[in-house]
Amino acid sequence: MANGQVLIEFPTQGVPLGLPKTVNSLCPKCKKVIKARILEEDGKIVMRKKCKDHGDCYDIVYNHAELYKKIEKWAFEDAPGLTNPKIKNATRCPQQCGLCNMHYSRSCLTNIDLTNRCNLRCPICFANANVQGYVYEVTLDQVKKMLEEVIKQNAPQETHVVQYSGGEPTIHPQFLECIKVAKDFSFAHIQIASNGIKIANDLEFAKKCKENGLYTVYLQFDGVDEDSVYKSTRGVPLWETKKKAIENCRKAGLKVVLVPTLVNTINDDQVGKILQFAIDNCDVISGISYQPVAFTGRISEKERLKHRYTLSDLAFDIEKQTGYAKAMEDWYPLSITTPYSKFVSKLNDYLTINLSCHPNCGIGTYLLVNRKTKQTIPITQILNVEAIFNELNEFIKENKVNFKPYLKFMMIYLLRKHFKRNVENLSLVDLYKATYGVAKKENKTEWALLLVAGMHFQDCYNYNIDRVKRCVIHYSAPNGLIYPFCTYNSGPTFREMIEKKFSISLEEWQKKKGTTYVTSGFYGGRGK
Repeated sequence: MANGQVLIEFPTQGVPLGLPKTVNSLCPKCKKVIKARILEEDGKIVMRKKCKDHGDCYDIVYNHAELYKKIEKWAFEDAPGLTNPKIKNATRCPQQCGLCNMHYSRSCLTNIDLTNRCNLRCPICFANANVQGYVYEVTLDQVKKMLEEVIKQNAPQETHVVQYSGGEPTIHPQFLECIKVAKDFSFAHIQIASNGIKIANDLEFAKKCKENGLYTVYLQFDGVDEDSVYKSTRGVPLWETKKKAIENCRKAGLKVVLVPTLVNTINDDQVGKILQFAIDNCDVISGISYQPVAFTGRISEKERLKHRYTLSDLAFDIEKQTGYAKAMEDWYPLSITTPYSKFVSKLNDYLTINLSCHPNCGIGTYLLVNRKTKQTIPITQILNVEAIFNELNEFIKENKVNFKPYLKFMMIYLLRKHFKRNVENLSLVDLYKATYGVAKKENKTEWALLLVAGMHFQDCYNYNIDRVKRCVIHYSAPNGLIYPFCTYNSGPTFREMIEKKFSISLEEWQKKKGTTYVTSGFYGGRGK
């Protein structure tokens, strides 16, 4: 502390701060690397760039400039880079990807696409499932090799979290075996990105998922009004299916994270209703990962700006629609938590996952929810998190002591020192158990800790290569390489190259299976 002000530790890997700034970006049409300017205009943060062959491009990064300025200051961004990069002599990002020596962050969560088949045809699906004319579906042996690469390329960091995705992963013919294999590889947290249809229709299947090692269902969840939402985003009414899927997860002992894809003018009015639904069901729902839509297909500038939804929109909409959290006071970049990751690593004697992503990638807040009364309060209104993370960071850097009781004492000391207000029925011990218990999956207190976060994955219109280098959400592919989310699904779009290389034609698949591949729903184009 200095003169009552919290000292800010600025990024350690040279991510440019302040405005205006110049970054490397991509031309949306030819995908060549070009310079882009990020600057403030009319209270917004915008990106302007020009390709010599395809002209000007304009996009909105944040609709609220002041929140952007706060967010970028509160990213510690400690990231030592990879010990074992597969691509060792890369000089061009994002073209030479997989992961390379230029990448700063190890995996926080690694996706493995099991199939590109799906039992829906969603208009806003970035994976473009069902329409390629080929079937991509990995074998169990390929899954094992991809899991091995996740462990090898992230060493010495302990690799905890793997997510099976797609397509719809639950329709893979060996889905349950894939879950068990991840458990056999000692992944402590196994989750799936799912539309929930199969879980909703089959409680016994949900129970088998739990028995085999599944912990969390990342549930596609775009709102609580099926007529105005799901028919627009998914093509079919799904509200009753979503509720049934959550109920079956509750009965099976599975946790749920709600994953809304947000499109301005389509379901931006749903963010508060989604949060309230999560609070009301906090016994089974552990968090929300709001995801503003990424435009991966062709779209006019007028339509793109009409539907563009930014992370600052999310923070202010939560405030306006619920009042539970204030945009300027309670939201921080996910990377502010890196001192806590270092503390947990020291406490547990292994290098744990570290959210060392770029501050523009994701923001969030933690809400404490009383399981009985549903009283809800942001943890930032109870604790001075800025001071805690700063002091915790300095403590971890300066102290080589690994005496566990002493480390736990220091955490409780910091919580007590920076306690801002008392809450009925919430003690400091309860608060410690609720926060540390989430990491250990042992929260037995009266209070649930609900993560409310937004992840804005990039498209070619708002592409910032600094963000790519710090990506913590990755894809493991059957070619032995691992890719950042925003090179796999946008930019160079390595997904298309991987799927084509390891796929068979739709006709060949139908002949092999002796069936016609038909699904319900419709497809209306990517990114809208």
